[in-house]
Amino acid sequence: MTAAGLALSDYERLLAQPGTDARWRVFEITTRVEVLQPRGVTRVWLPTPMAVAQYQKTMGDTYHPGNGTATMIETNANEPDILGCSWDEGVEPILTLVSRVATTDYTANLKTPTVPPPADLSAFAHFLKPTRLIPTDGIVKTKANAITKGAGTDFEKARAIYDRIVDNTFRDPKVRCCGTGDIRFMLESGNLNGKCADLNALFVGLCRASGIPARDVYGLRVAPSARGPRSLGLSSDDATRAQHCRAEVYLTGYGWVPVDPADVRKVALEEPPGSLAIDEARVKAARERLFGSWEMNWIAYNFAHDVSLRGSNRKPLGYFMYPQGETDNGALDSLDPDGFKYRILVKEIVT
Repeated sequence: MTAAGLALSDYERLLAQPGTDARWRVFEITTRVEVLQPRGVTRVWLPTPMAVAQYQKTMGDTYHPGNGTATMIETNANEPDILGCSWDEGVEPILTLVSRVATTDYTANLKTPTVPPPADLSAFAHFLKPTRLIPTDGIVKTKANAITKGAGTDFEKARAIYDRIVDNTFRDPKVRCCGTGDIRFMLESGNLNGKCADLNALFVGLCRASGIPARDVYGLRVAPSARGPRSLGLSSDDATRAQHCRAEVYLTGYGWVPVDPADVRKVALEEPPGSLAIDEARVKAARERLFGSWEMNWIAYNFAHDVSLRGSNRKPLGYFMYPQGETDNGALDSLDPDGFKYRILVKEIVT
């Protein structure tokens, strides 16, 4: 079964477009799922690459559910496309999804405001709304007001929020996978440690509480970093545990601006010899680069929150970045790829 996408010839034409000096790369991502202890009807849901963004173009998804049933659940622009599969009792639940994605590094021009204001602001309303784990009232609003006090423009406010997070949070290696993204708990408890889904959600929530559209972007690292920090890339072709959340903020005159304060803290924690000071040269370089730039050794899935899985009785997910599954015994542990048994392998396609 194949979902629509760009053919390889389309990618080659993209490379040949006159006037572009951007380098596009193609990655093939293979996700294989095998449910070892099925019971009753078994269901699996996989995130699929975001179809179109200025830094990414999906070239198609091919999926094979064996003797099961697979459906590509396509939603609106603000919600994820989901591959949903099911197997009746007695049918071996094995699924393979192969996706090809073209990416190019993403850098916003922050020197000169060149992006005209949009004619219709309604498109940004979705990215100002609170979610279950990212409220914009109470302590979140209070903290946002304190951080942005004295800042005049949305650019200044967003940068103040970014700097406060970089200066006052820490990456916690003990947190499972990417964290939960429960920012009210973080602020009320005073525990600002976490991983990317926590720290970048904090940026998004504080921006939204300040009246600035912002969004988490959930995805997967797919290649080593070409810019130096080994911690910000893959060390092999195995991306099973390489999920990573980034963020974007919409700034007047500049458009959607890529940011990633969580990866600044990752550089500080993990680059040799470890636990680098915030003013260490590599950390300072990451801090400046990651307000306005993403290296696209990473692919985006979606920027959705409170995601309902079709056919599931579970409450909506805070975010959708990991494979999900369930049997008649209940939900499978999406953060345990060995117990759930899924594997994600990546290779770059050289044309």
